[in-house]
Formats: sequence, structure tokens, C-alpha cells
Amino acid sequence: MRSNVRIRTSAIAAAAVAATAALAGCGSSDSGKDDKSVTIWSSIDQPVQDGLNKVLTEKAKAEGITIKWQKVENINQLIMQKIQANDTPDIALIPQPGVVADIVKRGKAYPLDDVLDMTALKASMTPGTLEAGTVNGKLYGFLTSMNVKGLVFYNKEAWDKAGYKAPASIDELNALTEQIKADGRTPWCMGIESDTATGWPATDWFEELISKYVGADGYNSWVKHETPFDSDGVRQAAAEFEKLMFTDGNVLGGRKAIASTNFGTAGNPMFDKAGPKCWMYNQGSFITGFFPDDIKNDLDNKVGLFGLPPATAGGDNPVVGGGDLAVMLDNSASTKTAMKLLSATDVGNEAAKGSSFISPHKDFDVANYPNETTRSVAKVAYDSTAFLFDGSDQMPGEVGAGTFWKDMTSWIAGDQDLDTTLKNIDASWPAS
Repeated sequence: MRSNVRIRTSAIAAAAVAATAALAGCGSSDSGKDDKSVTIWSSIDQPVQDGLNKVLTEKAKAEGITIKWQKVENINQLIMQKIQANDTPDIALIPQPGVVADIVKRGKAYPLDDVLDMTALKASMTPGTLEAGTVNGKLYGFLTSMNVKGLVFYNKEAWDKAGYKAPASIDELNALTEQIKADGRTPWCMGIESDTATGWPATDWFEELISKYVGADGYNSWVKHETPFDSDGVRQAAAEFEKLMFTDGNVLGGRKAIASTNFGTAGNPMFDKAGPKCWMYNQGSFITGFFPDDIKNDLDNKVGLFGLPPATAGGDNPVVGGGDLAVMLDNSASTKTAMKLLSATDVGNEAAKGSSFISPHKDFDVANYPNETTRSVAKVAYDSTAFLFDGSDQMPGEVGAGTFWKDMTSWIAGDQDLDTTLKNIDASWPAS
């Protein structure tokens, strides 16, 4: 899940075709041109784009450069079509590392290692964010904005009154779950229903748990299917998920309700006026936009959160998320200058004030974020040992948005066992 909508390479094909026609002639295919203007395309949320564009435009103007930033639909698909037509923008913000790799494979992206100050960026960026856009040992996609997953939200007033504390390990998370249940309460809210995309919240849970158990390298190996689904690390994650979600009394409505409960409203019972009907909800940073209006209007007082903890206290603690990778499709002096400006820590200052934007720079001035809730989300990422891109978004479409969703849903609903689920997903992986 990225930002507040699920975007898939295979989705919105009709919109992409329409956008292609509308944008014909708008791009730049002249590698090395330098007319002092730089075109940028992205599919990010409009308030994020507006904030980034405002600062970038001001910085570029001082360099005598004009920025022409345009929002397009489903840039993953559109950019590949425009590459075939040799009609690309100068810079494109791509939400999936796999698409960045495809652009590089076609020889249409320029490496950034000699364009950006890599020494400064290695000190500034959240661990793992530079690696996300690295292909064949070179940086091609610079993470410009990010979103964070693996966040456990709760009703702050009720939580503090009950005296519950954020866990420092998965064992402590299990103990907290048992404590809440022993207090006569239902520990977890959970729902994976999302129309034709039903199942993706379960894949997020798996990605987060797998990353905690096997670390960044093990996670990336699994995402590439170098390590199969039917493997020890994945089974360990499945066992933990089963313990938390399938144990009687742990989830509002029980196991059977999970597959039919919509992800967007699953957490709302935490804020029931009579008191929480469930006490914790694991989701991405975007979920606060789905909370009831009175909660959204008073997030800092009403909502608390902690990051899903590491396997062992103080141990390796990656965080899973998403974001937008700036790819340079033109190598003119103006485009290079724009990329440098786009990589600056303060380019997100305006975007942070009025949108869902979270900077990938761990030295970003968090005072720019609009509330303490957003600062807490950012802190989870900044304190992580590695930032890892959403796994299902990187997998082939027939797996990441196919069997992984479908078979997880069947397992959770009790229609098939775990062995069948893992074997089915492995078998669906394309041969090449």
C-alpha cells in the first residue's frame, strides 16, 4: 500500500492509455538538451507534489531553470509506453524499484552517483533508502518521499488509562496481547477486505514479520524468490501471524471475520464512544485518513502508535514501506541541477506541512511535520536498521497482486491450510 491508494503496475490501463494520448509531445527525448527547463512527471498525491514543486521551483529559479511538474495517472505503465515512443519527461518519480530496474535495462536512465553528493547522502538518508533505487551497483532511483508500514495504532486516551506500554520485541508483543485479553478486552482489530484487492493487508503483515525474522538481506532474497515462500523464515512469520490473529479472543469478530472486514474501517472500533472494542491495529501511515472525522481532527490527543517491534529487543529492526524514486531520463546540465536540488534535505519542507509527506532524510527538520503523530511515524523509519520496499509490489504481478493476495485470503478464511497456501504461491512464480 502506498500513500492512501493501492497502485499496481497492471491497474488503470485505460487511464494510462488516455494519459498517453493527452501527453503526446509533452516529454523530452533529447538526451543532452539544455533549454533551461526541466519536465517532471509523478503520480504522487497532489498535496505532496504541490509542496515539493513549490520549493523545487524556487530553488531552480535561482539557477535560471524552469520546472514543469505534471501529475499523471499510473506512471509505472505510462513511462514504459513513453520510453517506447522516445518521448519521456526529464525526470520521473517511480513508485516501484522493479520499474526503475526495467527502465535501466532498456538503457533509458542515467546513473546518479556522479550527479549527487553520495557521501553527504549516505550520512543523511534513512538506511536502505539509497539501496532501494540501486541497480547493478549504481544509483538510478533517488527516494524523494516515503510512506511507512508496520505501525500499530491505538486509542491513546484508553491505552494510557489502562497503563499499556509499547513492546520492545515480538515476545513482548505476544505478552501484551495476552495481557489485554486477560483484562477482558479484545487485543486486535483486523480486516483484509479491499474489493478486488482483498488480501493485501495480510501480505503487509507477512512482509513486516518476515523482515523482522530474517533481516534485510533475507527479506530481499525472499522478494526475488531466491528464497521460496515455503521456507523457514516465511513459516516463522506465518506461525506468529497465526498466534496473533487466529487465537480465540484475539481479534474482533474472530478469525472468520477478518476476510470480510474492510481494511479502511477495521480500526474504527478502537474509538467507540463506549470504549475500545479492539485495542491495536497494524497498518500503514496512510490509515489515519480513514479514521472517524473527530479522531482525524485531533490525532495527537486521540491516536498513539508504535512500530511493530523487532524479533529480539535491541536487535535488527527493518521497517517496510514505499515511496517515490526520482529517475533521471535526460542528462542535460539543467536536469542534473534539478536532481541535485530534488535530493536536498529541505526540499520537503513545504510538502511536510500540509500533506502525508515523510522525508527519507533522517536529518530532516521534524518541526515541519504538522503534528506529533506524523513525527512519531517518521521516527519509526528514522530509527530503523533498514528501510525495505513493499515486497508484493516488487514481485511479478501474478504473484504480488495475484496468488499472494488470493491464497493468503483463503488461508485466513480457513478454506485451505498453510502448506497449500505456500506451495500455491511458489508454483505461481513465473519461470523467468
